[in-house]
Amino acid sequence: MGSFPQQLRADQRSNFSRKSSRASEGNELCQRAKSFGVPGAHPSEKGAVQVPGLGLEMSGVAGPANQMQADFRDLSRVAAMSDATSTVLVIDDDPDLRASVGRLLRSLGINVQLFASISDFLKSDPPDCPTCLVLDIRLPGQSGLDFQRELAAANREIPIIFVTGHGDIPMSVQAMKRGAIEFLTKPYRDQDLLDAIQLGLARDRARRENDKDMVSLRQRFASLSPREREIVIQVARGRLSKQIAHDIGIAEATVKVHRSRAMQKMQAGSLPELGRMADKLKLVPDTPQRS
Repeated sequence: MGSFPQQLRADQRSNFSRKSSRASEGNELCQRAKSFGVPGAHPSEKGAVQVPGLGLEMSGVAGPANQMQADFRDLSRVAAMSDATSTVLVIDDDPDLRASVGRLLRSLGINVQLFASISDFLKSDPPDCPTCLVLDIRLPGQSGLDFQRELAAANREIPIIFVTGHGDIPMSVQAMKRGAIEFLTKPYRDQDLLDAIQLGLARDRARRENDKDMVSLRQRFASLSPREREIVIQVARGRLSKQIAHDIGIAEATVKVHRSRAMQKMQAGSLPELGRMADKLKLVPDTPQRS
């Protein structure tokens, strides 16, 4: 048997080797996670991969590639849904179901607000972030379908996931025709609810981004001079510079100067892009062509 210092050095080398091996496994797993779209993945000291803010950890570099890919996709889905700036709203008069859904979503790092009735929901301030609504069909005072109609009439866009213990086909068709994300019958699988929530939050996030872009686009158009706006509209109608010059009684070169300035202010890199901006702003009304 070797001396104590020699044994200590051997143990230190062994520990270092194990740590290096775990670090290598963690780095390899982290690279695979990122390749499968898991945001913010980083290796842990245990040779696993972690996602910030979720407390999620996954190990098993030697696992089958197809199974790992499926697991990583699930992890990516959860990470995407756990965005702290998103909120799931739940309206259901069943306290046990509300509590169950609340626990499920909070365990995945998802913000959730629970309501026993539509009236309770209406008393609250709507969150200023991407949201979706998990809504029971049968509620005291007002049905979920009636509330869906009211939201649409008020032009309040929010993705809705209906849940019910007493659903039928006509009811589900009615809900889906009005834009519902999903129609789930109790008892439903947690995975089905999570998939619908993921889709709902993604849609609302995209809608909010589009609304934000439209506000910016309208502000840029408002910054144009009256002449520049006029020329942008004429360009959107497909008129050439010489035609615009003839129509408004200025030189063609002047039209091009105004058009160039308008494109700079609108941040349009080309005439087709300027045309698409005009379409979004609905500067040219759709009129039927005469035969």
